[in-house]
Formats: sequence, structure tokens, C-alpha cells
Amino acid sequence: MNILEQIVETKKEEVIALKRDFTLSAFKDSEFFDKQTLDFAASISQKGKLNVIAEIKKASPSKGLIRPDFNHLKIADIYFENDAQAISILTDKNYFQGSLNYLKDIAKIKSAPLLRKEFIIDEYQVFESKSAGADAILLISEILSAAQIKELTLAAKELGLHVLLELHSIEQIKKIDFSLNNIIGVNNRNLEDFSVNLETTKTVAGLLSEANICVSESGISSKEDVDFIKETKAKAILIGEYFMRDKDIKAKFVELNEWLHREN
Repeated sequence: MNILEQIVETKKEEVIALKRDFTLSAFKDSEFFDKQTLDFAASISQKGKLNVIAEIKKASPSKGLIRPDFNHLKIADIYFENDAQAISILTDKNYFQGSLNYLKDIAKIKSAPLLRKEFIIDEYQVFESKSAGADAILLISEILSAAQIKELTLAAKELGLHVLLELHSIEQIKKIDFSLNNIIGVNNRNLEDFSVNLETTKTVAGLLSEANICVSESGISSKEDVDFIKETKAKAILIGEYFMRDKDIKAKFVELNEWLHREN
């Protein structure tokens, strides 16, 4: 059993608890549920540059603790001040030391769309995401069937949420109904050995149409990496450790912004 499979087993237990403690209608009582969501798709597909989804991540299963002096609100403030097109927030507690409260706190001050980065396997988690202030959710193709992807995407769209559908290999493309899922995340990390290869973005993005909003995820940490992604069909990058490992997040964002603009 690889780490992704372990996480899914944990999520199944969490969903059981979620269904025990809440009804779907109970989520509608939250302060965020009836609020208009921000347009995640439009924000991350602005022309003339690579757009940035800046991630808030305290730890990961492969790297352990990434940022000891972690303050989610301070990090979010820096991202907003430096015009991040969107913010990704890890909410998984057991493997990433995240929290749904991080999302709720940041939703109160947001000036850009928020992506809930979570291992979503059930409609209850979709409703929970909307009630916590998310504008978009992550779905991971490797842990879902084609039918589940469709079901969860439709549930999200009904609530006004966008979906970033992530895949790690071209084999997952056959699961995708592109009339429903046009925001495609390409994760450059190998799930078996955690190695990273940016060629994954080039390969998968090359099979997508110009109508798709392709997001390159994982392993982007230098100007050379950004320049490589700029030559692909990707319209955005999701980037976290580049920020999280540095004491001066603002300086790193200023540096990154200098690299993003395309010549044509």
C-alpha cells in the first residue's frame, strides 16, 4: 500500500465520522455557504504570464515538517499582498498537519480564490468545503473512478465551486470528461518513489486542448523550472515549498514574479 492508498483509507474513516456528526443541510448554516464564490478559473488563466496558485503547507508525508514557524494568516497576507492569483490550503490533519480552520480563517480575509487541497472522496466533503469558504476543490483522479469524478464535479458545480482535477500520468486522461472538467492539474511527483520530473507537465499538457486550463504542480523552485513550464501549455503553477522553506516569503514572491511573464 503506497502513501496515497494509506491516506484514502484514513479519509474513509473521516467521512464516516463526518456523516455521523453532520447532515448535508447542516453545512448550509455556515457563514460562507450562501456567499458568492470567487472565479478560480478566470483568476488562474490570465493571459501573458504564468499564473500562481500559492500554497500554504506546514508538512508533508515525504518531507516531514516543512515550516516550523507556521502562521497561516501571516502567510496568506503575504500571498494576497503580492497578487497571488489563488491560494491553495492543505486541510488534511494526519499527513500534512493541516486544518479546515486554516481555510475558514483565511476565507474571512480573502481577496483571491481559495482552493481546498484535500483528498476528497465523498459529497459530504464537497459541502464541507463550501461551508468553510472554499472557492474551488481538488479532486485527485488516481483515487477516484470516472463515475466518482463526474459525481463530485457535478456536486461542486451545483454549489458554485470550481474543480481542479489532478492527474499524475497520461493513463488517467481516459477518466476525464473534458466538458465537465476543464481545469487540469498535472502533478510532476511520482507517487511510487516521490521523484519529480517536470517533463510530466510537458507530456500531459501536450495532450490537452487550448480550452483546458492546465496547472503544473510540484517541483518548481527555480527560474529554470519556471522557464521550462512557460514553454508548455500550462497556464498556471501551483507552488508551495519554494515559499514555505524560506524565512522571507515576501522576497521569494517578488523574485518569482520577475520570472513569470511570457514574451508572447
